[in-house]
Amino acid sequence: MKRILVVLVMLLWFAISPALSSPSAAGEPTNELKQTVDAILGVVTNKELKKPGKAAERRAKIRRLANERFDFGEMAKRSLAQQWKKRTPEEQKEFVRLYTDLIENTYVGKIERYEGEKIAYGEEKIDGDYALVKTEVITTKGTEVPIDYRMLKEGNQWKIYDVIVEGVSLVNNYRTQFSSIIRSSSYGELVKRLKSKSLREPS
Repeated sequence: MKRILVVLVMLLWFAISPALSSPSAAGEPTNELKQTVDAILGVVTNKELKKPGKAAERRAKIRRLANERFDFGEMAKRSLAQQWKKRTPEEQKEFVRLYTDLIENTYVGKIERYEGEKIAYGEEKIDGDYALVKTEVITTKGTEVPIDYRMLKEGNQWKIYDVIVEGVSLVNNYRTQFSSIIRSSSYGELVKRLKSKSLREPS
């Protein structure tokens, strides 16, 4: 459990080195996941973008690439669970924005601490418009951390709607925290904390 924060630095924004292995039989979900890995890796390791004064440009590029692969709307909806249907369209739109900001503000800066972690692509399962891509992140100390990506096909693209690290779901983690806040206080209190960025990171 304690490794989740370290791994999330890599998994949410794919700040990882080229894959150790890529199954020859890999389908669209794995291939599209790898495309995002390679693209963000290019930003993270770009010497020009590492120069002083380039932080804003670098992070904007990372956010753009992440937004292309992650379905933050679906993640927000699943994290809010039954409370989602109780919200007005305006509230839902606001929540998705706040949820996306939460993820970005929590992790986007940390990927700059990239230290050469690697990823091995494993089994891929497709069931209609849903897919599961299994990977392992290999740390610089040789520790293997299993990470599963749940993906949903939207049009002609596969989007990530949840990530499971060592059996722990990111969406479920936030759902538990959100539900606790709403149950003990109110939805308004949750929004207040999201706006003030006072929510804790998953542990």
